[in-house]
Amino acid sequence: MADTNDTILLDREADGIAIITVNRPDKLNALNAGTVRELDRVLREARDDDSIRVIILTGAGEKAFVAGADIAELSRMGPIDGVSVSREGQATFRMIEALPKPVIGAINGFALGGGLELALACHIRIASTRAKFGLPEVKLGIIPGYGGTIRLPRLVGRGRALELMLTGDMIDTEEAYRIGLVNRVAEPEALLDAARVMARKMIANGPIAIALALESVDRGMSTTIDDAQVLESNLFGLLASTDDMREGMTAFLEKRKAEFKGR
Repeated sequence: MADTNDTILLDREADGIAIITVNRPDKLNALNAGTVRELDRVLREARDDDSIRVIILTGAGEKAFVAGADIAELSRMGPIDGVSVSREGQATFRMIEALPKPVIGAINGFALGGGLELALACHIRIASTRAKFGLPEVKLGIIPGYGGTIRLPRLVGRGRALELMLTGDMIDTEEAYRIGLVNRVAEPEALLDAARVMARKMIANGPIAIALALESVDRGMSTTIDDAQVLESNLFGLLASTDDMREGMTAFLEKRKAEFKGR
């Protein structure tokens, strides 16, 4: 079932998968302020819908995932506007990163500027062989403002991230895979199905365990190893109180498929 509006499509599939599509193909799915706000709203809706277990995020059309921010809109901003625009986008992208449900970015074409930053906020990235990646903001006299300067170095390392940011160069999917920017590569016509296959593997596992694994990684990345280990052990212990843990271990011992209930 699909919910439709001008800029975002939310398609709930029958097996716990939701596909969210940035829908401005005539603008190569560029993000303007209205699109970011609508994306935020739809993501919250998907987060709060218990029937949705995994979110796949993609772009409309064959050319672009998201080809950046709306330059015409950005060109009119002043310094106060600039801070506001950046922080609004940061808040939405941070919400994606902190969601208790996996978000798979299905990158079907250009992922540039804000589009790459959106992909970086996803938990997993699967890219079409036709995709292109880059942070070209310096060519416009600005820097990435939706978390790109923070997430890209953590994902691919400081040196590679700075090379991309300071040159503004684009790289193809092969190079993105080589440096660890994307997890998997698929032919364009098989991209969404590849994302669905991965999503179904996740859905087969314990939903509370999935949520707490996401939380442990997210929080652990921004703290010391010692504090991260305390969090991990607390979450590990918390899972021992769940019916899902008992079901998972009983099913393993009985050599059958576990039937998790999320409690």
